[in-house]
Amino acid sequence: MKHKVLRRLSIWFVTIFTGTLLLLGSANAAKSVAPASRSAKTVTPAPVRSSIPTEREQKALAERIERRAEDILRIAKGSGMAIAITQGDTVLLERGFGVTDTTTGEKVSTDTVFRLASLSKAFAGTLTAMLVDEGALRWDSRIIDYLPAFKLRNIHSAQNLTVQDILSHRVGLPHNAFDRQLEEDEPYPLLVAKLGEVDSTCDAGDCYGYQNIAFSLTADIVFATTGHFYSQQVEKRIFHPLGMYTATYGRDALESNDSWARPHVRQRGRWTPVRPKETYYRIPPAAGVNASIHDLSLWMRAQLGHAPDVLSPDLLATVHAPLVSTPDQLRGSSWRRKRLRDAHYALGWRVYDYGGHHLVYHAGAVQGYRAVMGLLPEHDFGIVIVWNSESGVPGALLATALDQYLKLPSEDWLQLDKPSRNGWLR
Repeated sequence: MKHKVLRRLSIWFVTIFTGTLLLLGSANAAKSVAPASRSAKTVTPAPVRSSIPTEREQKALAERIERRAEDILRIAKGSGMAIAITQGDTVLLERGFGVTDTTTGEKVSTDTVFRLASLSKAFAGTLTAMLVDEGALRWDSRIIDYLPAFKLRNIHSAQNLTVQDILSHRVGLPHNAFDRQLEEDEPYPLLVAKLGEVDSTCDAGDCYGYQNIAFSLTADIVFATTGHFYSQQVEKRIFHPLGMYTATYGRDALESNDSWARPHVRQRGRWTPVRPKETYYRIPPAAGVNASIHDLSLWMRAQLGHAPDVLSPDLLATVHAPLVSTPDQLRGSSWRRKRLRDAHYALGWRVYDYGGHHLVYHAGAVQGYRAVMGLLPEHDFGIVIVWNSESGVPGALLATALDQYLKLPSEDWLQLDKPSRNGWLR
């Protein structure tokens, strides 16, 4: 009991201390603007190619993907999923499949809310770009000007780490620093403090290392800049203007929906629903968003340039521009190994050369949920898939759709006729 009391007092002290430093940093930042260092690339959007499939071909594609989604749930014994496919500002497919909960049989609809996991990072990059456009921030604004207590073991990196570096995973830390401790329920402020204990892999801005804890310093910067909580700013500037009315942050908000997808994990040879874990909700920029497939369809079209009053073409060009090479992405699943020729990280987005085509992409995974989104800006095409289990199969459906849309050689990425090491439950 004594240990628990001391731990709570420790967490309370760190939280109050961090908040005080945030306010001091905000005041200091208002007085002093960081000197220029690295600035975000801005590129002119590529013209739409003439090889866009005909309306008949688009409809046929949507129907094929719809049938394959049904096959996945039937053959691979999935729980539920939802898919949206868009061409320009036209919705080719927007549908729920399967169930929100295998014990109740409630059907997934277009308004069923899922956790997005790391698809949340694109909202962080976009919100920050809005603040940069307004002059409230600069891409080369230094973190220590807003968070003076922030430390890294590499002192030079700590003094020069920028907003852009955080959003492009160029902090100079090993991949996924302190994710395991977050999953073990250590508080976010304590984990930020511990970043100063980690050996650097390079100077800030010089190399890629995917982060969740460090990435979520974005929320602290937004608070120091605007005086408002990060989630409130995303709701005000992105969710509401785009009409994303099921989109929220946090577990309480997820569970308050009329229809929400329960996470499912493998137990005794079947997908079993469990309660959503709170841990990654504590880092909203990295993994905090919930949304329905209908709202993701709106978000996808906005990212393709169909909401210019909210997201300008220049803003989109900036957040989609590649900043750092990510060669690790060329390995892993079979479609990555065969299709990807190059891979980079932008600002909350991955950027791939997919069989010679420009693909803006991200995936997300937390316990019981998975999500993938892919945009082909040159073709004005997008697809997003979310599902409430830990199966890897639906992710290959995105590659299947891209191949068919781009008329690439046919490959069986789904492998539905071949059981995995988990049997048919995969």
